[in-house]
Amino acid sequence: MSERNLNLLHPRDQIIMIINRIYKKGLTTTSGGNISIMDDNGDMWVTPSGVDKGALKPSDIMCVKANGEIVGAHKPSMEYPFHKAIYVERPDIKSVVHAHPPALVAFSIVRQIPNTNVIPQVKRVCGPIGYAKYNIPGSSRLGDSISEQFKLGFDSVIMENHGAVVGGTDVIKAYERFETLEFSCRTLINARNIGTPCFLTEEQLDLFDEKIPVNFPQMETTTHPSDEKEIRLLIRDMVRRASDQGLMMSTYGTVSVRWKGNDFLITPTDATRWDIQLDDIVQIKDGKCEKGKIPSRSTWMHQKIYEMHPSINAVIITQPENLMAYGVTHRKLDVRTIPESWIFLQDMENVEFGSQFEGVMTIPSMISKENPGVIIENDSVLMTGTSLLQAFDRLEVAEFSAKSLVMGTSLGAFAPMGDDEIDELRVAFFS
Repeated sequence: MSERNLNLLHPRDQIIMIINRIYKKGLTTTSGGNISIMDDNGDMWVTPSGVDKGALKPSDIMCVKANGEIVGAHKPSMEYPFHKAIYVERPDIKSVVHAHPPALVAFSIVRQIPNTNVIPQVKRVCGPIGYAKYNIPGSSRLGDSISEQFKLGFDSVIMENHGAVVGGTDVIKAYERFETLEFSCRTLINARNIGTPCFLTEEQLDLFDEKIPVNFPQMETTTHPSDEKEIRLLIRDMVRRASDQGLMMSTYGTVSVRWKGNDFLITPTDATRWDIQLDDIVQIKDGKCEKGKIPSRSTWMHQKIYEMHPSINAVIITQPENLMAYGVTHRKLDVRTIPESWIFLQDMENVEFGSQFEGVMTIPSMISKENPGVIIENDSVLMTGTSLLQAFDRLEVAEFSAKSLVMGTSLGAFAPMGDDEIDELRVAFFS
């Protein structure tokens, strides 16, 4: 959702929109967590206490007025004092999200802070993580402990034996930070199940930021014939589907589809993936993009893949948490788990961080019928297909395979299909 459209919603409706997403994605329980928004009048809008988070209505949202008066049909969340304390210390923050999603709680109960240098997107969205010592929920001491961390400049804080709290310049930014932090924790936990996570240096992170395109050549005029509009619809629906299924985060995920020749359509930089709109999508024609839009930073790579591989008509780049466990441990994903995995994927190579940077031809050169996707270490997963549906199907199969392997580590040693079984599949499906 764009900032302009968000500002048209009342704070009550903004909170309902985000709490619904948090609950449906399994990031909070019926009774757990709270969201607040500070409006321009200095009034704080906050979720109520003791009301089902899965069935909240706008009329349930409480208002704590600037003068302390409480307005609404319920009691405000018992945690609202620490929200208020954060707003006092950080006037730039206009929304606060707190909940107890499993991976963040896991870090809070072992009293560890996740290292956000694991993936550039995590570091960019979450920044360094603060740590608030335990205090009784709803107490002034808890408010002091948390607000002190925000005063130090942290936007994301692990709450000892409690969960996490994040802030943002609006409720979308706060939610994105919250979702990304939970994703990073899940990725790190999954990674530790299969190996040892590897982290990026500050120099590598700085290099990544330098590679973000800012001056992509633009067209003077753009036309939108019917077949181009159909592709926009395909991309929008698939991006939303990937977001709902946990294959994309709000802040990360790129989809492109070939239009005609080597022209294609691609998702933009910095659009909320689960609410992406048709007019957010960017047309790339003759190496130029629509005027006034910023396409994905990986646009050059999509362009090269389409130029080098006429049979490829769709590319997806994203960060599913189980595949990324292999990406951050630098371990190779063995897809010889079940016949479907090998038939769909055949192979998935790892490539070093930096292979995704503009001008590096490693990835476009190694993509093939036998190697339709790659894992970019500490960054993402790239998958291709002759259609968007095939690329998405392959991505799902790869993530399911990775999840099975991550889960299987607690059961015993992985026993892949042998060479004889693979040869039988090769004859049956590819000869």
